[in-house]
Amino acid sequence: MMQGFDKKFRNFTDYIIGITKEIWEDRGLATLNHYYAPNIIVRAPNAIVQGNQGVIAATMATLNEFPDRRLLGEDVIWCGTPETGMLSSHRILSTATHTHDGVYGKATGKQLTYRIIADCHAKNNQIDDEWLIRDQAAIVRQLGVTPEDYARELIIKEGGLEQAVKPYLPENDIAGPYQGKGNDNEWGARLGDILTSLMQAEFSAIPKYYDRAANLFYPSGVTTYSADGADRFWLGVRSSFPNATFQIHHQMGRDDALMPPRAAVRWSLDGTHDGYGYFGKPTGQRVHIMGITHVEFGAFTSESHSGNASIRREYTLFDETAIWKQILLGNGNI
Repeated sequence: MMQGFDKKFRNFTDYIIGITKEIWEDRGLATLNHYYAPNIIVRAPNAIVQGNQGVIAATMATLNEFPDRRLLGEDVIWCGTPETGMLSSHRILSTATHTHDGVYGKATGKQLTYRIIADCHAKNNQIDDEWLIRDQAAIVRQLGVTPEDYARELIIKEGGLEQAVKPYLPENDIAGPYQGKGNDNEWGARLGDILTSLMQAEFSAIPKYYDRAANLFYPSGVTTYSADGADRFWLGVRSSFPNATFQIHHQMGRDDALMPPRAAVRWSLDGTHDGYGYFGKPTGQRVHIMGITHVEFGAFTSESHSGNASIRREYTLFDETAIWKQILLGNGNI
């Protein structure tokens, strides 16, 4: 039993997955008044929302547009204690049908599959701080729209360059109750070191730390494999922002029964789009990228690496549409 939490939840993982289903699939939207603190801060790449009433309104709008949406909890990587507060990094695979008109435009009837990762701080049965990344690019691409064009259309819908909702920037952040940086588990430290190496252009780390049979899941709903897939993705991202500052904001790892060693790192890139890569022709615009990476470690399949541990699965998310929105707002090209 967790001190301060409802007795119906067996553990913290059960709490996170349970309230997610209760809110979204069981239509318990009113429970957000109970499970979310009145002044909760939700930071997403596209905006900051404060207060559970704003969260309730956004949830209703999403359910109206996608009434059959399911949220399948793939994993919860967490740290902390019920007494001091707990931070979960919850990875979700969502399925939904675009049934009604809404923020994504006229209803298309298309069936969608996409991922979300949410870092949530909870204490006394309430979530009071959150960092949320939804794979918006996967959604809009399945609806037949590029992330750049969706960002452009969104700016126009919101009233143009001056009135459009501004994406998240660290200088506009609101300090919340959670100030932790994670835990000292070796797997979180290992992932943090790997990401730092990649951001320092040490791409030789990829064949060293990624399994030849690695399964990799990236923004835009991309699934790829092996060290080659990791190299294409990370080199493409870093080459778009070669001088941007990389920062790790939170890192943690876990060793749980019947699970592989796992790690979750929330990170950012902040700087100028001044290189060719994942985001095409350089625009010179300032961009802030909020990213979260989950990995599962395991033994290398190659005999030459026996006795070590490799990345067997990686899930990295950022919101491409929010990045394009920053570029378009910066250069005024809509």
